[in-house]
This record gives sequence, C-alpha cells and structure tokens, in this order.
Amino acid sequence: MGEATQALNRLESRETLTARDAIRDLQARVNRSIIGQERVVERLIVALLANGNVLIEGLPGLAKTRAIKSLAHNLEADFSRIQFTPDLLPSDVTGGEIYRSDGQGGGTFEFRQGPVFGNLILADEINRAPAKVQSALLEAMEERQVTVAGKRYGLPDLFMVLATENPIEQEGTYPLPEAQMDRFLMHVRIDYPSDADEVKVLRLVREENAGGSASSPSPPKIPQQAIFDARREIDRITSAEAIETYMVGLIAATRRPAEYGDRLKQWIAIGASPRGSLALDRTSRVYAWLQGRDYVVPEDVQAVAHDCLRHRVSLSHEATADGVTPDDVIDEVVRQVAVAT
Repeated sequence: MGEATQALNRLESRETLTARDAIRDLQARVNRSIIGQERVVERLIVALLANGNVLIEGLPGLAKTRAIKSLAHNLEADFSRIQFTPDLLPSDVTGGEIYRSDGQGGGTFEFRQGPVFGNLILADEINRAPAKVQSALLEAMEERQVTVAGKRYGLPDLFMVLATENPIEQEGTYPLPEAQMDRFLMHVRIDYPSDADEVKVLRLVREENAGGSASSPSPPKIPQQAIFDARREIDRITSAEAIETYMVGLIAATRRPAEYGDRLKQWIAIGASPRGSLALDRTSRVYAWLQGRDYVVPEDVQAVAHDCLRHRVSLSHEATADGVTPDDVIDEVVRQVAVAT
C-alpha cells in the first residue's frame, strides 16, 4: 500500500508516473472499493494488461459488477454496460443503420454505434443472451471489429469485454458455445469474502450511503497511455526455452492425459486448444512484470494456470459424476508436469 500511496501522491501533484506506478495505483484503488477480493482484482488487471477478455463467475451479490465498474471508474476509459436478456438483439450490442431523411423526399442510412463501441464493456449475465447475440459479441471479442450491413467498423485500441455469469442460474440461460468460451483469456471465479472482510464491507457501504466518499475529491483517473506503456514493457519480458516448454507441456497433458496416469485419463474428455498456450504465455509475462521481474519463472505460469485453463478443459461424464472440478484437473496437471532443466 505504501508504494501505491506514493504513486497516488505523484499523480495528484501532476508528476510523471511510470507505467508500473500507475498500474499499482489503479490496482490499489480498486482493492479499496472491493474489499476481500484482491485476487479477483489482480486477475482483472492481468487481463487488461494482456489485452484479453475475462469471464467472471460467481454467485449473486459477490461484487462482480462492482469490481468492473470500479476498474472503469478509476481508468480514463469509456464504460458501457449491456444487460443480457433472452430478448436482446445483435443490433442492441453492435448498433445498426438508421434512415435519416433530408426533408426533400430523400435520405441516407447512417450507422449508429452500439454499446460495444466502448473501452471497457460489462456484459452482465452473458449467458442469458441467445446464439445470435453471442455470435455478434464473438466477432468483437476476437477481431476487435463489428460487421453491420456488410461494412466493418473497428473498435477502440483499448477494448476489453468483462462478462459475468451466475453458476447456479440455469432457467432462461443459454450455455456459452465452446468457441466463445475459448475467446476469453481468463475465467475467474469469485467466492465469498471472509467474515472479517465482510465486516469491512458493511462499514464501507454504510460510509458510502452516508455520503462519506463525496466529501473528498476523486483522484485523477489513470490515463489510457499508462496501459499502452505497460503493455510495451511487458512485450519485452523474456521467457526461457525451458519455460516455453513447460507451458506447452501443461497444455499437452490435457490433450494426452493417458500419458500422465489413469486419473487424468478418466477425468479429461477434451483438452485445451493452442489458445491455452498463448494465454499462459501472455498472462505469465504480465504476472512477472507485476512482480517487478523482466523474466518469467515457473511460479508465474502456475499462478495463472487455473484462470487460463479452467474453461478450456472439458471433463468426462465420469469426472462430473464424481464431483471432480476443472480446478482439480489443473491441480493434477501442474503436479504431474515437471519443469525442464
């Protein structure tokens, strides 16, 4: 917290911040707003710096939406929220063409942008949207563009979809296609806070309702340029050949589980795609950068493995019946795969 406070003081005094200072400040601000979910906040920062999309899964009331809104509030970015419902149309996401009359019997069609043309897009309860809406969002997530009436429209340079999903709500929902799940860089799970943290939540919300936060001015927002500068620094983070072999080995273990014992063979039906290797590479370099290193170590890969792979590994019917979770599978994969020396 000391480093983040110093960074905030320099930001308020208009001193030049390094990219690392700015990101630490951003992370500290969101942590102050989302008590007891430091790991979730860290994953949001990792996904933002890795230029990827993130799916957040958790029960109602666990501050999924609040975390995303807090991130957007403290960042110099356009925030859009799309509440997904079964009657949503693709044009409600992408926008569409409207006819404008010139008042003389003629007119032209003009494209009006939808909420997807923002920087941080909150896709709330994403699994409530039908297949056509999912396909429209899929193009935006992967290609960073939308196609309307045969014309392509590019999305902003800073673009990130942050989707939420309720794991126990099944009525009126549409399971996300595997192709779209694979487009999410990370699948983050959020759990209940500790009892001590929940007491802090009570006090924080009570203070906010009493207008306590309104008396103090909001600090300057973190500029977008800090994100781009951080990404350039992360591009220079190195991974040794042994680390690259280790990452590919983790993915290979999900595809050829029989080579790693009967347990994995019985548990895994379909392994991770090459996007899994790419996700491990991108996020582990971000994680190393956040730790202040310019190189990746095996612990960086292991720190992000569950969030990068839990939505890319399909379990067998036997595993599901036995109550095995994707995290159990990834634990076993990490335990079985050794780092090359």
